[in-house]
Amino acid sequence: MSSSKHGAQASTRRIALGVAYRGDSYHGWQSQLSGRTVQDHLEAGLGKFAAQPVRTICAGRTDTGVHGLNQVVHFDTALERDPFSWVRGTNRYLPPDIAVQWCREVPESFHARNSARGRRYRYLLLQSAVRPALERGGCGWVFRPLDGQAMQAAASHLIGEHDFSSFRSSECQALSPVKQLHRISVAPHGSYWRFDFEGVAFLHHMVRNIMGCLVAVGTGAREPSWMAEVLGARSRDAAAPTFAPEGLYFLGPVYDAELSLPEHTAAMDWLP
Repeated sequence: MSSSKHGAQASTRRIALGVAYRGDSYHGWQSQLSGRTVQDHLEAGLGKFAAQPVRTICAGRTDTGVHGLNQVVHFDTALERDPFSWVRGTNRYLPPDIAVQWCREVPESFHARNSARGRRYRYLLLQSAVRPALERGGCGWVFRPLDGQAMQAAASHLIGEHDFSSFRSSECQALSPVKQLHRISVAPHGSYWRFDFEGVAFLHHMVRNIMGCLVAVGTGAREPSWMAEVLGARSRDAAAPTFAPEGLYFLGPVYDAELSLPEHTAAMDWLP
C-alpha cells in the first residue's frame, strides 16, 4: 500500500492568472520589504483565499507608476478550485485598483515569463495646453503640438533586432542589451496619442526612454533621423530623458495559441 497513514499526497496543479492593476499607488510589481507592491498585494490576497502561502511568477515586472492590463502570473497549488473561484475569491481580498481578470489551469511546463513569445506595451499621452486632472496618474502629458508622421518615421529606425543600450536603464539586469522590436505604432485619439510597442522582450525603462526620444522628435526638437543616431551610439547619454511612468501600460505577454490564454481583458476596453 503506497499511501501513508495520513493518506496519499494531493498532486499539485499549475494555475495561470491574468491581473489588471493601476500602478500609481504601488512601488512597482516585484515584492519588497515595504509590502507596497502589486505582487505583495496579489500574493496576500491569494494566500487569504487559499488559506496558505502562494508565491507567484509574472510575465514581466513593471516599475513604480506603471499599469498592467493583462499581467500573467503562474503558481502551483494542491487545492482544487473552479477557475472562477480563484478569480472571485482572490478579488475579495484585493485593493480596488488590483483585480484578477481570468484563471486557467495550465500544463506543468508552462512558465509565465519563459513561455512568453512576446510582450506588448501601450503608452497613452495627453496633448493639451492644460495638465491632466481626471486622467492624472493614467497618462503622460505634453503641452506642445506633436507631429505624428515624424514620430512614426523616427520609430521605424528601431524595428528589428538591435543593441538598445541607448535606451537601457543603468539598473537594468538583463544579460544582453540586444532585443527585437516587432512593431511601434503611433496614432492620435482625440486629445490623446497612443503608442503601441510589441517585441520579444524589453530592457528596464526601454519603452519610457524611447518615448522620451519620440516626444523630442514629435515636438520638433529633433529630426526623425536622430533616432538612428541615438540607437547607433549605444550610450544612454545620447538619448532623451526617461519619460513619465504614468502613461505606460503593460498589455500583457503573447503565448503560443495552443495554450488558449486570453490576450484581451475588459480593462483594455477602458484604454483609448
